[in-house]
Amino acid sequence: MLNIDLITGFLGSGKTTFIRKYASILMERGMHLGILENDFGAVNVDMMLLQDLTGENCELEMVSGGCDYDCHQRRFKTKLIAMKMAGYDRVLVEPSGIYDVDEFFDTLNEDPLSSWYAVGNVIAIVDARLEEGLSEQADYMLMAQIANAGLIVMSHVQEASKEEIERTIAHINRALEHFRCQRRITMADVLAKDWDSLDEEDIARILACGSRREDHIKVRLEDGSDFQSLFFMHVHMSPEELRERTARLFADPAAGEIFRIKGFLQDKDGWIELNATKERITMQPIAEGQEILIVIGEHLDKEAVAAYWPGATWL
Repeated sequence: MLNIDLITGFLGSGKTTFIRKYASILMERGMHLGILENDFGAVNVDMMLLQDLTGENCELEMVSGGCDYDCHQRRFKTKLIAMKMAGYDRVLVEPSGIYDVDEFFDTLNEDPLSSWYAVGNVIAIVDARLEEGLSEQADYMLMAQIANAGLIVMSHVQEASKEEIERTIAHINRALEHFRCQRRITMADVLAKDWDSLDEEDIARILACGSRREDHIKVRLEDGSDFQSLFFMHVHMSPEELRERTARLFADPAAGEIFRIKGFLQDKDGWIELNATKERITMQPIAEGQEILIVIGEHLDKEAVAAYWPGATWL
């Protein structure tokens, strides 16, 4: 049986950063990995951010978008069948931040995957300073990702107080209760530590965390979901202007409820990666990119959002 791990996390939680560290740990132990980027979007920015992992011991694959739930699940299954034939020692799946985790388990229960794959670790990445006041739909996504996780790994711990971490756990437990999941999270379920200071005991805990199966109210993304991803190509402005417009867009109620803005900008010095949430905007150089910005949120007004990216082409 081929072990398959799922790395989940709500928008902007730090999944891609964690999977880079996790994949590096597994490769140091001699494993040949296949990483599957499983996204509903038409363009997968996170796959580009993992390109430097590719080599003799790691290959990237992608399932992406623009289709309904059933179509996306069929594509996911087809890709996993192909990856089983590739001779990997382990497969890692990184889904969208608005991914319904039940799709992962439902797909693996189908033939022939049920005879080929064994669920290994399900790891949920959660921002230690989780935003309060999420919508019911967003809380559902959070709950579904947490419910079956063998370990909750907190990001940005070095920036969070003990009280903020406690509030985050309380928020998670309210969401679990609201959707009638019996699981409750304690610090025993959580790794709350700066990822740069993980020791061998932490790594052993991550590698052996496994998964859970918990019942809860089921809500399909397509059933009343207002999550949207807007794609803007050929955004041309200075990094300073990009940062300023990004900050203003998050604060503009006319644009809708924005969870994350990510993508790339090219200036005279090369490519810059943008990764932004309400709490933080990070911009850093990157070797390669693509002229695209993606705005993800709920109840988005396309015209209001587009006004922040003059001259850009919509997808």
